[in-house]
Amino acid sequence: MTTLATKSKMELRAMGKSGIDASVIGLGTWAMGGWMWGGGDDKASIDAVRASLDAGVSLIDTAPAYGLGRSEKLVGEAIKGRRDEVVLATKCGLVWHTDKGTHFFDEEGKPVYRYLGKDSIIYEAEQSLRRLQTDYIDLFITHWQDSTTPIAETMDALLTLKQQGKIRAIGISNASPEDLQEYVAAGQLDAIQECYSMLDRGIEQTLLPLCKQHDVATLSYSSLALGLLSGKVGPDRVFEGDDQRLQNPRFSVENRIKIQNFTKEIEPVAKAHDISIAQTVIAWTLAQPGITYALCGARNVKQATENAHAGTLQLAGDEIAMISQAIDRHLSGFDDN
Repeated sequence: MTTLATKSKMELRAMGKSGIDASVIGLGTWAMGGWMWGGGDDKASIDAVRASLDAGVSLIDTAPAYGLGRSEKLVGEAIKGRRDEVVLATKCGLVWHTDKGTHFFDEEGKPVYRYLGKDSIIYEAEQSLRRLQTDYIDLFITHWQDSTTPIAETMDALLTLKQQGKIRAIGISNASPEDLQEYVAAGQLDAIQECYSMLDRGIEQTLLPLCKQHDVATLSYSSLALGLLSGKVGPDRVFEGDDQRLQNPRFSVENRIKIQNFTKEIEPVAKAHDISIAQTVIAWTLAQPGITYALCGARNVKQATENAHAGTLQLAGDEIAMISQAIDRHLSGFDDN
């Protein structure tokens, strides 16, 4: 087997046409908000952010909806005094200050709506700046798309914020190819953030070709499929409380056995280079055409440091092929129902 080349430091990639370079590993902070993850530990979360920065991660991704502002506040506290080291991404469009738009879910007893009206976006940006303790956001992303507001209005708000220097780049998330085309027609779109992993590859045929055409970067979220691909969620794992994985059919015992068989097959790659299964999976993800950054969640220093190290690795061609073949054998037709 060809050896895996180790780079001296974290790889950086360009974020579309924004002029921003960011680390290929991004720290995802959804779990830090606690909601849907069985609670959270604020000190451990802050330490995880700082450990990520120490390990060369510059891209930090958060959102107001992650604990109704809790995640943003923790990130703001963690990056205090280190703002110049961070490419800070947060989002807009999931709101609880208004009932406009479409009701999406209830969080901590509050109804949350999908809404991307101009006034609301301007308001959200100010609230995020306050919680993050900063005067600008590097990448501002529409979290979920809003069928009640024209994309031209949404983009007008984002371009206004950019002209004011409050945001540097514009992104969209959970969007359709048609949405992407409308955003591009209305102004410069710099990035998309979409679910992508070994189990979720649909955007390879839909959004990624458009991103290549328009020079739009891609941030993959759930790169480890909520931890399922980490190699640490075996058939005997028990989920408790409000942990979303408790009722998720993807985490059935049968599926976890399939994952276990898959990870056994790719273990030689991990063992030959003294890396974990999770690091191997992340490195494979970053090697896929069109994937610019991989967002990886972490709730403590150990997880953050391990994820960051994957951004210093580069799998050889035959290793990528071997892993892809194992995916085809074990994970194609994966049962999510």
